[in-house]
Amino acid sequence: MKAAVLLSGGIDSTTCLALAIKKLGPHNVIALNMHYGQKHEKECLCAQKIADYYKVKYYEHDISSAFKYSNCSLLATSDKEIKHESYAQQLEELGGEGTVETYVPFRNGVMLSIASAIALSLGAGEVYYGAHADDRAGRAYPDCTVEFFASMSEAVKQGTGGLCVLKAPLLYMNKAEVVKTGLELSAPYKYTWSCYEGGETPCGNCGTCIDRANAFKANGVKDPAL
Repeated sequence: MKAAVLLSGGIDSTTCLALAIKKLGPHNVIALNMHYGQKHEKECLCAQKIADYYKVKYYEHDISSAFKYSNCSLLATSDKEIKHESYAQQLEELGGEGTVETYVPFRNGVMLSIASAIALSLGAGEVYYGAHADDRAGRAYPDCTVEFFASMSEAVKQGTGGLCVLKAPLLYMNKAEVVKTGLELSAPYKYTWSCYEGGETPCGNCGTCIDRANAFKANGVKDPAL
């Protein structure tokens, strides 16, 4: 069995890659990076470094045209500033539930559909992606929910005649548990990038920077990328 792993260059996808490699070996794993029109290239550059570290085949695919009408603050075409608040603060402002401003419309659905097509074309029967429990809190990212995964999994299964299946090994883990898993696998977190801003160093104040810092702190470990 071969697997394709959606690799953004962040902690979650890197942990997924480490899990797939542990299960299948690097010669049976493909890394797929999707450029969706984000404001910076840092994650993509990190994804390449991580794939090189593991010596797995690496493919990049541009899906930015799918989001050219969106004004999500993560996108290069957006006129919005990225909020420097935790996800908990943002959800509180939404009354406890709702999509946050960094939600790119149906991004995971688009990525998983394309990844499944690429995987089949390259002889891979599994597609991994790194959704985890914290991402679905308050439905901040609805394409990370258990319901979405179940529905998308069935769609891919039916649409490929059972030749491709989706895997979300982090789905029931929180961010701290994801980091714990990656540390146990010696995942190369020093090469990862999570910050939504594209500076020389992470801003430390956006939602994903805050989540990342808290996850390493919960594990009593210094972030190796800092």
